[in-house]
Amino acid sequence: QVQLVESGGGMVQAGGSLRLSCAASGRIFSINEMSWYRQAPGKQRELAATITSGGGTVYADSVKGRFTISRDNGEDTVDLQMNNLKPEDTGVYYCRADVAYGGGYYTEDYWGNGTLVTVSA
Repeated sequence: QVQLVESGGGMVQAGGSLRLSCAASGRIFSINEMSWYRQAPGKQRELAATITSGGGTVYADSVKGRFTISRDNGEDTVDLQMNNLKPEDTGVYYCRADVAYGGGYYTEDYWGNGTLVTVSA
């Protein structure tokens, strides 16, 4: 099994910054993509940002230029630096990892339990 533990959520005023971190542990051979998703109250979960093992990144249009995703392959961690936060960024942020195990022959998706980000106007 693999565990993903997020940290760094909290409350901040509009225009402020937060940094989220996610650490993976357990039965890991390697990790392919690592992503941050978010779910606003009453809305579906959506992708905020993703990063490949090679460092390639994809961002949702709504966060481009404000959020930066990064990872440490040696530590199996992924961070999300969020700047110039807006009230519409409020929601629960989830870490997701595409984990390879069994010598890399198998892959499985894992999710963290989420961390709450609240941005006040």
